[in-house]
Amino acid sequence: MEQQSSSLFPTYARYPITIVKGKGSRLWDDTGKEYLDLMSGLAVTSLGHCPEAVKQALVAQLDELWHVSNLFHIPNQEKLAGLLTANSCADRVFFCNSGAEANEAAIKAARRYHQKVLNTGRYEIITFQQSFHGRTLATLTATGQAKVQEGFLPLPEGFVYAPFNDAEALEGYITDKTCAIMLEMVQAEGGVIVADPAFVQEVKRLCEKHNLLLIVDEIQTGMGRTGKLFAHEHYGIEPDIFTVAKAIASGFPMGAMLGKEKLAEAFTAGSHGSTFGGTPIAMAAAIATVETIVGDKLADRAEELGRYVTEQLREKLGGHPLVNEVRGKGLIIGIGCKEPVADLIAAIHARGVLVVTAGPNVIRLLPSLLVTKEELDHGIEVIAQVLAERTAAV
Repeated sequence: MEQQSSSLFPTYARYPITIVKGKGSRLWDDTGKEYLDLMSGLAVTSLGHCPEAVKQALVAQLDELWHVSNLFHIPNQEKLAGLLTANSCADRVFFCNSGAEANEAAIKAARRYHQKVLNTGRYEIITFQQSFHGRTLATLTATGQAKVQEGFLPLPEGFVYAPFNDAEALEGYITDKTCAIMLEMVQAEGGVIVADPAFVQEVKRLCEKHNLLLIVDEIQTGMGRTGKLFAHEHYGIEPDIFTVAKAIASGFPMGAMLGKEKLAEAFTAGSHGSTFGGTPIAMAAAIATVETIVGDKLADRAEELGRYVTEQLREKLGGHPLVNEVRGKGLIIGIGCKEPVADLIAAIHARGVLVVTAGPNVIRLLPSLLVTKEELDHGIEVIAQVLAERTAAV
């Protein structure tokens, strides 16, 4: 593909592929080449591309109302909030436009709850090394990766980075300034690192002991991907706040912060807002998406298929000289390698299967929750072939 001049900022290291059409787990580029999509737009198109139920909901809404200010009641906000709270431990919902905005809302809610409700004056949030929470100034500061913070100094204060999965070290990071602990159940961008159950239980215990809020970032793991509707359900805990985005509206830009009833005292009228958060169009897409995920029990399907993929990959790649580990939860799966995988990714793409990295040394799979076993078998075979050929060429 020829490199052309562009009016866009070069903020993305794009693959040399131009996608123009999608349906289900299939994509087509501008040359007509077909691809099996095992990345779902980074865990966004979890019902596949252009799902019919969501399409119908959007078409119907387009004839009714596109936007109205949040100064007015929007009935489908209440419907979606009820749907989410009925299927989770949350009592309240705030709608926004992205995962970063959902995490911004969580950060603000935690600080405001401590400062305006509990009157503690606390503001620091403990996050974890190799975490990823977004690209806004606050959420990139919450992110425990120096590479995403480079060039944006000075960073806002109020974040402390603890080692992930280190239960013994965690309490040493808590001070009289700490208001919350924020973590992912699977560090997706950090390499598909799954939280250890004992570590999560210690996080919960310390939050209760020190009167801290527990925030779980479910931006990539929420909406059924890990085998539960929300990944924290695997651990038997109830966070005070958790955030979702990506898969909640099948590709329509949307995010949400969910929380316990007590937080309503902090998020009062005028304390936070979003011009485009919770528009009628976004609500239509999200309601259809969530109803499908819940009604068709797609989390159960993700758990079953995730187990199958992981077993197949471990069988085919076990003992492979380039592979350290196959890990994950449900349909978020990482193949940890002993060297950078960028050229392996390119070779897999060339054979018509789309996967993505998770850090420099991990091949990440994020297929649709409706992907077929036959499609998965094909993707696994291509990945195994590329890795085998790499070994033979060395």
